[in-house]
Amino acid sequence: MDMSAHFSIEDDGSGESWLVLSGPLLVSTVGQIDEELAAIDQPLAAIDLAQVEEIDTVGAWVARRLSRQHDARIVHASDKAQRLLEALDGAQSDETSLRPPRVPVWQRVPAAMGEKVFNARTGILGVVAFLGRVLIGFARLARHPGEFPYRALVRQMELVGVAALPIIGLMSFLIGIVIAQQGAVQLSQFGAETLTVNLVGRITLRELGVLMTAIMVAGRSGSAFAAQIGTMKLTEEVDAMRTIGLSPIERLVIPRIVACTFMMVLLGFYASVVAIIGGAVIGQVSLGIPFLTFLERIQEVVPMYDVYVGMIKAPVFGLIVALAGCYHGMQVAGNSEEVGKRTTMAVVSAIFAVIVIDAFFAVFFTEIGWG
Repeated sequence: MDMSAHFSIEDDGSGESWLVLSGPLLVSTVGQIDEELAAIDQPLAAIDLAQVEEIDTVGAWVARRLSRQHDARIVHASDKAQRLLEALDGAQSDETSLRPPRVPVWQRVPAAMGEKVFNARTGILGVVAFLGRVLIGFARLARHPGEFPYRALVRQMELVGVAALPIIGLMSFLIGIVIAQQGAVQLSQFGAETLTVNLVGRITLRELGVLMTAIMVAGRSGSAFAAQIGTMKLTEEVDAMRTIGLSPIERLVIPRIVACTFMMVLLGFYASVVAIIGGAVIGQVSLGIPFLTFLERIQEVVPMYDVYVGMIKAPVFGLIVALAGCYHGMQVAGNSEEVGKRTTMAVVSAIFAVIVIDAFFAVFFTEIGWG
């Protein structure tokens, strides 16, 4: 049995040319003659489907394309072929735009904003529920301290703190250099280059040391928390933990929160000290201030409450970063694309929250006289 499609061009006796298709006109056979059909350049009056044994949607589409191309009619189509052709006529033509209608921008933007605000309640309820589970987990571990995952805590402290020392040290050192160099350039206009010591000491201990460290930890550890927990959710490891009676909050979330909160204090202080050293290097090289003299002046010009301000901010920032990373990791569901999406959301929300809280801290400490 011949399972290939054929065609021929015949004269109907009145001087008009008919394209006669024969054999099965199916997706598996029409490709054999499609290029030859497309190359036909002589005018056709009709396309004859009388000898077509079988036809599917692709075959009907080829016949309809030829009829439009040559402005020819289709004749002798079987009932099945006729139904397919009518279905194709009812569908969109090749020239029809596939773009959906767009509402005006002055309607689209408010509608999108309203939808986001309305959907925000789900996110707020999710965060509150997550915080509740975390507090319950802390309460249970406080009653049974022997069940606290100390090994996981030490491991996370190593990953969040010790492993971050090189990159945070380099970042802080360069920030100290930039602050000292730019500050000296501006202060030199007033003959007050020596006040560079005050600038470097106060801004690093009070603000930039802790803030830049929090941003770095959010990008480094917050994203890792979201990706690790999210991957465990996809591979059903979290469900397996629940099945064997282990709490994912106690085993996965709490060690990360405690480690990030505690290590942020050490990393923030370390970053401030390294930034001051960077400023002292510029003081030695560019300003003629001896290195040790620069460090001694720091003790004289920086009030102690500036150190307290930085150390109060640090654990709060660490808590925010850890909560954002763990929360978004626990929200992963569906597919691997969700891991990347939630990881990005964890970093963005943590950095945004840290900057907002830092602004509140600035106002608060100014009001109590620590400005």
